[in-house]
Amino acid sequence: MVEMQNNSIVELLYKALLGQGTMEMVSKLLASDLEYWFHGPPQCQHMMKVLTGETDHKKGFKFEPRSVTSIHDCVITEGWEGQDYWVHVWTLKNGLITQFREYFNTWLVVRDLRPSRWKDHKQDSMILWKSQPRDLQSFPGLVLAI
Repeated sequence: MVEMQNNSIVELLYKALLGQGTMEMVSKLLASDLEYWFHGPPQCQHMMKVLTGETDHKKGFKFEPRSVTSIHDCVITEGWEGQDYWVHVWTLKNGLITQFREYFNTWLVVRDLRPSRWKDHKQDSMILWKSQPRDLQSFPGLVLAI
């Protein structure tokens, strides 16, 4: 139930950013002390420029997620814009986005590092999510542990 609510909140944010809403609507979804983390080329911090008002949300880079996945209190989105690949990891608490991690032109694997209750589990069973490449471009890879 909470995961579905979190998905809905993040999907609402993207719809607003694509012109079906206002920045006032977006700001109501974000904590005032939003924690932000970025990995990628410095000139690709497009989402933060939009969230801070430096760039008009109806102009410039268009974030249209091709997948939206909830894992625990996180929602992971990914998409392509031209040759650029991006992954966003949104952390929500009580229906509010409290943390935003942006990965640009970077493959991402999300792993659960909690000790397993099963002695004979496979290493791959700890993978909760991984980037789905549209093609075989060479990007650096990172592991996000949750």
